[in-house]
Amino acid sequence: MGISTAQSTRENGLPQHTATKQQQQQPQQLDIEQLLTQLTLEEKVSLTAGKDFWHTVPVPRLNIPSIRLSDGPNGVRGTRFFDAVPSTCLPCGTGLGATFDKDLLKRVGGLLADECRAKGAHMLLGPTINIPRAPLGGRGFESYSEDPYLAGILAGYYCQGVQDKGIVACPKHFACNDQEDQRMAFNAIVTERALREIYLAPFQIALKHCQAGAIMTAYNKINGTHAAENEHILKDILRGEWKWDGLITSDWFGTYSTTGAIKAGLDLEMPGPSRWRGDALMHAVTANKVKKSELNDRVRAVLRLVNSGLRTGIPENAPELELDRPEDRTLARQVAAQSQVLLKNEGNILPFDKDKRIAVIGPNSKIATISGGGSASLTPYYTVTPFEGVSAKASAGVEWAQGVYSHQMLPTIGSHLQTHDGREGFTIKLYNDPPEASHRELLEERTLTDSNVLFAGFDRQDLAHIWHVDAEGIFTAPESGLYDFGLCVYGTARLYIDDELIVDNVEDQRSGPSFIGCGTVEETGTKELVAGQHYKIFLRWASANSSTRVKPDGVVLFGHGGFRIAGCKRLDFDVSIMEAADLARSVDQVVLFTGLSGEWESEGQDRPHMNLPPSNDDLISAVLDANPNTVIVVQSGTPVAMPWADKAKAIVQAWFGGNETGNGIADVLYGDVNPSGKLPLTMPRRIQDNPAYSNYRCEGGRTLYGEDIYVGYRWYENIETAPLFPFGHGLSYTTFEMTNLELRQGGSNNLTVICQVENNGGRAGAQVVQVYVAAPKSQYVGRPVKELKGFTKVFLEAGETDKVEIDLDLVQATSYWDEIEDKWCSEAGTYKIMVGDSSAATNFLTKEATVEKTTWWSGL
Repeated sequence: MGISTAQSTRENGLPQHTATKQQQQQPQQLDIEQLLTQLTLEEKVSLTAGKDFWHTVPVPRLNIPSIRLSDGPNGVRGTRFFDAVPSTCLPCGTGLGATFDKDLLKRVGGLLADECRAKGAHMLLGPTINIPRAPLGGRGFESYSEDPYLAGILAGYYCQGVQDKGIVACPKHFACNDQEDQRMAFNAIVTERALREIYLAPFQIALKHCQAGAIMTAYNKINGTHAAENEHILKDILRGEWKWDGLITSDWFGTYSTTGAIKAGLDLEMPGPSRWRGDALMHAVTANKVKKSELNDRVRAVLRLVNSGLRTGIPENAPELELDRPEDRTLARQVAAQSQVLLKNEGNILPFDKDKRIAVIGPNSKIATISGGGSASLTPYYTVTPFEGVSAKASAGVEWAQGVYSHQMLPTIGSHLQTHDGREGFTIKLYNDPPEASHRELLEERTLTDSNVLFAGFDRQDLAHIWHVDAEGIFTAPESGLYDFGLCVYGTARLYIDDELIVDNVEDQRSGPSFIGCGTVEETGTKELVAGQHYKIFLRWASANSSTRVKPDGVVLFGHGGFRIAGCKRLDFDVSIMEAADLARSVDQVVLFTGLSGEWESEGQDRPHMNLPPSNDDLISAVLDANPNTVIVVQSGTPVAMPWADKAKAIVQAWFGGNETGNGIADVLYGDVNPSGKLPLTMPRRIQDNPAYSNYRCEGGRTLYGEDIYVGYRWYENIETAPLFPFGHGLSYTTFEMTNLELRQGGSNNLTVICQVENNGGRAGAQVVQVYVAAPKSQYVGRPVKELKGFTKVFLEAGETDKVEIDLDLVQATSYWDEIEDKWCSEAGTYKIMVGDSSAATNFLTKEATVEKTTWWSGL
């Protein structure tokens, strides 16, 4: 684990290896053109691929160091999945999108840059700015918004915050990486207009605001060619039309060719060691399939990245340290609170009264749902559950009921175990020899608290082809009853309780979603336990190579393997729902926490439906029947079905909130923070209503983007169907009024939208002023009813009025992609400028602006 905060930081709050003297004295930059004359062909080829999972290749003879890359996008993991150094976890992408706050996103980028320095990373793999075209995407939680303008602007400020502190930002995944189903193989069939207006637009907008130093390509194909070798998007658009000259890196294992990727402009194949750019690339160069000048261009980009890394002052192979500053906790809590979206509040049920007794109910109440699953997940410094957040504020007593569970697999058990000497967690002992060996030499012993263990980034060089782990901890049963225990493995393992075999996951293994598709399904067993009694949990595990099961097609295997030990007391849902309803009936204030988690929303798999986990809707309906004033808090990164939405008087969309999840939610529930979040996604009433319903998932190797440009609110408005909650919607504990709309036009391109915003309620709060542009009917193309083209967030004290000015580039704000001319077209005509507080505002302020002449243009 990382060293303590006191050890790892100086007075300036930054890690020791980024000391002030190093920052003040710029290291000498590489002379790239001179190096290109000195590097051998073999060295040039080596520079175009990673050294390992997180580092570029160094060339010590020419003083070219290795550069470290790290995930991103809502926290910096460092180089290890296994026993990682903790970091700050911020709200998921959709939570950040819900803030509609440019300056806050810039501060988020700055915090992540400091975390990069602590982890010795020169480049951050984020933000994710793909477009969630359907509610079911496994990585939808990582993205900011269904709207390309909102996603692009927020990404631009995030990148600015990262790069202002010297770290390279890497927006991803370029482009159309909008589903997990056959994510490395599916062919996104998309019109050029939709590609430009929806899927490339966030990158275009972000790069116009901040020239990010790198971009990561997507796994999928676009119109027949994988993104990593797609000359149209990489060479013609990104390099040619946009004149961007940063580094292009593949997603991990997302390179599919040697010559094609080099020629298209893919500078860096990740991770290493290379599968495509060793002898194969050398042979392609010597055979004149790849020009030396093309290889030199790729090497130049990598060396420019190395120079960026040198400017940070972060040493090569720096130690990974903890940061966890008080000001970082404050910012994480502020972001968590500002991400909350108050969807309903009939009768002003919220905010709660701290002096009244409250019942906290539900499956998400005593777990900290901080992030979705996959590469966005990390080990946090700490977590705060919703129950802990509410309990810290309530002064008149807090009652609790579980109601039902919401886990997909059984919950991990590691933090509920103790070592034999009384420490939290369990011990693991590593051996090369199997258990039956007459003598086993202990290689290493560690204490862990997370029993979801993936041995990726674990770099011992003395491990055998098949090696072994014994894991052991003591579990004290909190209640008597029947307990279920679960075991997922990437490898093979058996789980014992007091030497009784409970789960065997060695023979007849079944492939499942664990470990990003590398592992098995969860195999389970049961045991009757007695409250207060101690039980020895013991696991015998063998590494990935011990498994003989056939791995699924298309799954990338990485790391040495892993295991996941889980368990909990079995519930009779009928009884526990009745107990929860009885509790709700007995108090005036009730909050019910439901939702998803990193199991349901994760890289590597899409959701099969929009429903909450089994029996959650039954619990919510029963509790609402018992107490109609119950507040429902939903934690998810993407929309869920809410069949009880009309019955509920108060609903909060809380997303995955990072370290400060519980505090951020409680701050809003009790009114210490007035909610100001707005939906960055449209929430449909049912899955059948969403624009990609007929065209989601891969069929015959392709996914047809049949909704074309009509993504999100553009679709609902085009077909005149009201969603459950519209894009841009979000309530407050105060009321705002917008008046006196003015338009000030300067020249042919500049339009300033001006209005007065008054807080005419009784509390201070923030309002998001949203500017939409509605195009006149065109004889050439169909246009959305309106599109978001500007926004700003304004904070006002009770009774305060402020004048808000939002600048638009009128040509860009009125343009569509002309597929005949292969350019953007701002068509002459009269456009409506609409100002409101959501895409479905009932009281839009509207004025007209005239574009005098039709203009075609290209570039950023």
